[in-house]
Amino acid sequence: MSSPTPPGAESPIIDTFTLGPYATNCYLVRVGGEAWIIDASFDPDPIIDRLRRLGIKPQALILTHAHIDHIAGVRDLLHAFPGTPLWIHEAERDWLLDPELNLSAFAGLPVTTPPADRLLRDGDDLTLGAASWRVLHTPGHSPGGITLHHEPSHTAFVGDALFAGSIGRTDFPGCSFEQLERSIRSKLYTLPDQTTIYPGHGETSTIGAERRDNPFVRG
Repeated sequence: MSSPTPPGAESPIIDTFTLGPYATNCYLVRVGGEAWIIDASFDPDPIIDRLRRLGIKPQALILTHAHIDHIAGVRDLLHAFPGTPLWIHEAERDWLLDPELNLSAFAGLPVTTPPADRLLRDGDDLTLGAASWRVLHTPGHSPGGITLHHEPSHTAFVGDALFAGSIGRTDFPGCSFEQLERSIRSKLYTLPDQTTIYPGHGETSTIGAERRDNPFVRG
C-alpha cells in the first residue's frame, strides 16, 4: 500500500509566458485545481486565454517586484478576473502607485496599478491547493524583491534576483549590488542544489549550477 502524500508535496504545474518588449517571464502556477499568476508583463492575453480554457479563476496575482515589465499587465488581468487579490512585498507597496518608483515614467509609459490587497513579508507561508510556499525577501535588484519557494518540489520563483549565468541589474534607483549579493548568498544559495529557479528573464537553472558557475556571485 502506498504511503499518503505528505501535505505540500504535490508538485506544481508551471506554465511560462514570456511577454512584452523586455521578454519578461510570467508564470501560471497550478496545484490541485487552484492557480496563482506570478508577475504580469505587457499584453497578458496568453495568460488570460490559458486560464479561461482551464476554467480557473486565479487565487492571487503575486508580484516578485514592481518594475514596469512585471506590472504592466496587472490592470488587464484584474479586469479579466475581477476580485483577484494583488500581493506584493511591503517594501514596494507605494511603487504600484508611482510611475517614477516603478520606472515606467522613465520608459515613457506611465503605469500604475490598484493598491495591493496583501503585503508580503519575509518568512510568510502562502498556500496554494495543498502546497505551502515560503516567501523569501531577496532585495537588491529592488527593495521589495521576493522569491517564492516550494521546498517539496524544489521549486523557486526568483524574480530578477538571479538568472541563469547572471544576476539582476543594480544600476536602477533603489538597487544595490551589495544587498543583492547578500540576498543571493544568504537566501538562495542556501537552498538545495537541485532547486530549479524560475527567473524573471531567460532560461531556468538550478541553485547548484548557479552556486558553482555564476560569474557575478560565486558560491
